Amino acid sequence: MAPHAAYALFQVLALLAALAFRPKSALPWRQRLALYAGAVAGAGIGAKLPFAILADEPFWSAGAWIADGKTLLSGLAGGYLGVEIAKVLAGVREKTGDAFAVPLAAGIAVGRWGCFFNGCCSAPGVPVPVIESAFHAAMAVVLWRLQRVRALETQRLKLYLVSYCAFRFAIEFVRTEPRVAWGLTAYQFGAVAFAAALGVQAAFDERAKRAASRPAPSTPLSLPS
Repeated sequence: MAPHAAYALFQVLALLAALAFRPKSALPWRQRLALYAGAVAGAGIGAKLPFAILADEPFWSAGAWIADGKTLLSGLAGGYLGVEIAKVLAGVREKTGDAFAVPLAAGIAVGRWGCFFNGCCSAPGVPVPVIESAFHAAMAVVLWRLQRVRALETQRLKLYLVSYCAFRFAIEFVRTEPRVAWGLTAYQFGAVAFAAALGVQAAFDERAKRAASRPAPSTPLSLPS
């Protein structure tokens, strides 16, 4: 099978894997559709954005966006932002990240094999896509277990994404990407920035949860005059 055909096949299998692991949702179908659309659009734009910015073609030209080149890290960031925007537009106030965690990890674990057969994202002597696939598969199992015991509710997607940022920061040392400063790649700087943003949001979420669970102060009864 040709490399590009294998890549396309595994992207389809990745989508099917994500759909197979998606949990049931109580949201109306229009809101679910809005979230899925936000995730797909945001991930697609985010994955291509760095390459479109650095392309020789004009930024708004079709060539800048259709040419080969995508990055999972900015794709995840774009998908996350896309869902947040879709929630605002669709009027969704519930936390929805946990529903995406296991399907996303399972889908990427499958999809990374497409990168392997396409010969991209690797390093000399190191099958980076295979290692990444193993990481995402392991995270899918961990997240599924946390889901079963109802642990880290509303924070499981953030746990997965921050864990991937840490993994990506480490795996970059064996890749041959250009070093932009202090011996680090642009992906490493992006991973640190994305993890920091997720950490800030997680802290705000936990503070909001504590405030919501705190009992309201009781008002003293006034005696009749």
